[in-house]
Amino acid sequence: MIRENVRAVLAELPAGVELEAAAKSRRPEEILEAVEAGVRIIGENYVQEAQAAFAAIGRRVRWHFIGHLQTNKVKKAVEIFDLIETVDSLDLGREIEKRAQALGKIQPVLIEINSGREPQKFGVFPEEAADLIREISRLSHVRIEGLMTMGPETGDPEESRPYFRTTKELFDKIKKMRLPNVAMLRLSMGMSHSYRVAVEEGANLVRLGTKLFGPRPAKTADPKTAAKKSERETEPVDHKESEP
Repeated sequence: MIRENVRAVLAELPAGVELEAAAKSRRPEEILEAVEAGVRIIGENYVQEAQAAFAAIGRRVRWHFIGHLQTNKVKKAVEIFDLIETVDSLDLGREIEKRAQALGKIQPVLIEINSGREPQKFGVFPEEAADLIREISRLSHVRIEGLMTMGPETGDPEESRPYFRTTKELFDKIKKMRLPNVAMLRLSMGMSHSYRVAVEEGANLVRLGTKLFGPRPAKTADPKTAAKKSERETEPVDHKESEP
C-alpha cells in the first residue's frame, strides 16, 4: 500500500514540487518501501528515530529534520541531516554554526514561521522573521535556504490557505531583500490533509505522512516501554507533523 500511495502522490504533484515523507513513528522497513517507490526526501521529527532509519537507508535519500530541535541534539542532527527545517531562534542558529564548523560543513536550514501566531507552537512570528534571518545570515557555517510553516491545525484544508499565503508573501519579501548567505529556494508547507492547498499557494516542498504510510500505530500503553523511551529520548513530545 505504501508503494501505491507514494506513486499516486508523485504522479499528482506538479513539476518543481518535491515530496517529503514525514516518517515520525515509522519503522525503517516502511521508510525503505517508500524510498523504493520513489521518495527522495525523508523528514524526521526526532534525532533518535532518524539514527535508526539512517542506519538502514543511508545517503540514498536526503534527510530533513522537521521537529523541534533541542540544542543538545544539534551535534548529531548536523551529522545526519541535509536540511534542518525548523530553525526559529538565534541561539539555535549559533549552536548549529558551532557544530557545523567543527565538521567543516555548511548546514542548510529553513526558518520556521509561526504563521498562525500561536503562542503554544514553535516558530518565529512573520513580523519578526526578517530580523532573525539577518542575524542568522551572518553565521558562516549556516546557509538559509527558505521558509517552513505548519499553520494552525484544522479539519478543513481551506482554513489553512491564509497561513500558507502569509508565508509565501514573506518568502517573496525576503527573496527581494537579497541578503548575503540567504537563498530563498524552498517553501515547505502542507501536510497530508492540506498539501493541495499549500501547492496552490506556492509550496515547493510538501510533508506527507499518513497519506503515504497510513495511520500511525497506536502508542503503547506498557509503562515499562514508556519509561525506557522517556529515559533515552529527552526531546519533548512535539506537536509538529500531527497529521490526521
